[in-house]
Amino acid sequence: MKEFSAIIKYVARYIELTEEEQKYFVSLLRITKVKKKQCIVQPEFICKYRSYILRGAMKAYLVTNEAQEHTIAFAIEDWWISDYNSYIFQQPATLFVEALEDTTLIQLDYNAEQLLMETYPKFERFFRIITQRSLAFIQKRMLSNLSMSAEERYEDFIHKYPTVVNRVPQYALASYLGFSAEFLSKIRNKKVKKLN
Repeated sequence: MKEFSAIIKYVARYIELTEEEQKYFVSLLRITKVKKKQCIVQPEFICKYRSYILRGAMKAYLVTNEAQEHTIAFAIEDWWISDYNSYIFQQPATLFVEALEDTTLIQLDYNAEQLLMETYPKFERFFRIITQRSLAFIQKRMLSNLSMSAEERYEDFIHKYPTVVNRVPQYALASYLGFSAEFLSKIRNKKVKKLN
């Protein structure tokens, strides 16, 4: 039960669980260890798990027909990651979800999640809340991409997520922010010159 204490704390931020509910929830979870560069989701395969990061870092990305990579999301400890379109609708994935570091995940299988919500309906509230928060975050990100300059997006990201910046490859960060790695290098060099 100790290895699941972080996810129990996470859930407790949104709903109150009895000891019996905690035990049942934990009985449905599995711990998975993945090596750096290993994928847990790949296009054309159905995503079977919602993954909570216990230790490590991951990214979700799309590869276009022109072989261009577009980073969609990052996740570190105490965050969730998946190809949600594939997971929710149980249809083939369009994203890769890859470990940026050796990572330990706590995973919940799609069918187990459905059973969990049937058995304890309060978990529907939990998943609704985290889905709403995720949706609001995606909207904010879209709006910042439309209304902020590249430099402003970079500044905003490093201000909000200072612990993530040094854990993700610069090309992936640039892709996430919507510009090239070379452009990110220019922004960072300009910033260094201002400090000197």
